[in-house]
Amino acid sequence: MSLYKKFLFFILLSVSFAVAADGMRIAHVDSKLIFEGYKGTKKAQEEYDRQVAKWEQQANLLQKELGFVKERLEKQSLMISDEHKRELEAEYARKDTELKKFIEKIYGRNGELLVENEKVSAPIIALIKKAITEIALSEGYDYVLDRATGAVLFWKNENDLTQKVLDYLNAR
Repeated sequence: MSLYKKFLFFILLSVSFAVAADGMRIAHVDSKLIFEGYKGTKKAQEEYDRQVAKWEQQANLLQKELGFVKERLEKQSLMISDEHKRELEAEYARKDTELKKFIEKIYGRNGELLVENEKVSAPIIALIKKAITEIALSEGYDYVLDRATGAVLFWKNENDLTQKVLDYLNAR
């Protein structure tokens, strides 16, 4: 947990005890357990796993093609002409580049794996946040804290002290 998150969690915890004394209602959830326990997550995970399996098959096929060219080059290098050897070396270089580009495209920093994960999980996360908000409003909670992340998932706007704290700090 980063220093900022620790600080924020400490502040939230301190504030929650202070506001609880004023009759405000505070609840907590574990978003990780909700995400993992939600039936829709299993279906989404299966969809995600199917796509990942396709990418793994593609990567394996490219790896096999590269290995086949390398094997041909190693076994035939002494028996083939220099020109044919250069052709095989060029084919090997192309296949190697193709594999590396594929791996970067799928598994790289901003790769399709990350995009697919976001595509599958974002609607579930939005649904969970909506459910938390609806339950918090219907049951009269002022704040809902997340044990998994230390974040505040719901708050009533009339409880926002941001401007008061800024005014106080800037007046000093």
